[in-house]
Amino acid sequence: QVQLVESGGGLVQPGGSLRLSCTASGSIFSILALGWYRQAPGRQRELVAIKPSGGSTNDADSVKGRFTISRDNAKNTVYLQMNSLKPEDTAVYYCNADLSTAWNNRNFYWGQGTQVTVSS
Repeated sequence: QVQLVESGGGLVQPGGSLRLSCTASGSIFSILALGWYRQAPGRQRELVAIKPSGGSTNDADSVKGRFTISRDNAKNTVYLQMNSLKPEDTAVYYCNADLSTAWNNRNFYWGQGTQVTVSS
């Protein structure tokens, strides 16, 4: 069984910063990619940033220059550093893992989400 646990969300004023963390645990054989998605009220879930194992980062246009994704592979942890936050960044942020639990499988796993609210 695989679990993803997020932390770091909260209330912040426009222009402020937050850092989200997500740790994957369980019967993990290999991790192909770790990333972050978000879902705002009345909108579909969208990709924020993704970092493949051994590959480069892919960021959404709406967060380029403000958000930075990084990984600590030894801890199976992914981070999202969010700077210059805007009210339109308000959403539930979800951690996602593309991983295998054995040599012959591959699945996507989701965290339960952490709320980020940007408001004055």
